[in-house]
Amino acid sequence: MFSSFYRVLCQTGDKILYPWLPSFAKGLWNHEAGPKTIFFWAPTIKWCLVIAGVTDLRRPAEKLSTSQNMALFFTGLIWTRYSFAIRPINYNLASVNFFVSTIGLYQLSRKFKYEMSQKQLLSGRIQP
Repeated sequence: MFSSFYRVLCQTGDKILYPWLPSFAKGLWNHEAGPKTIFFWAPTIKWCLVIAGVTDLRRPAEKLSTSQNMALFFTGLIWTRYSFAIRPINYNLASVNFFVSTIGLYQLSRKFKYEMSQKQLLSGRIQP
């Protein structure tokens, strides 16, 4: 059902939108990783993770999840590397995963700094 809807949508875009595109955009429209493929839409939707990570920058460090941010960091690294191994090379996928990894690493550093400051505070209180 969705595949037939997808085909109709692409055919409609080819008939209506394609003639109006400037010459540089026509290559993108028909590219192996262009907007007619999952290689375009999956990373585009994944940018929501980056937006969520940026909004989490306002969250207090004590409320951050270490395991969640480790998962974001490592999966971001793995998928960034994978983005260059697949054909066609998907720069959109690589960039979104790089930023997911960067956000995860930054949040982990915030959590680590918070935990270290708490340990220093506790050790300062215990030893007069």
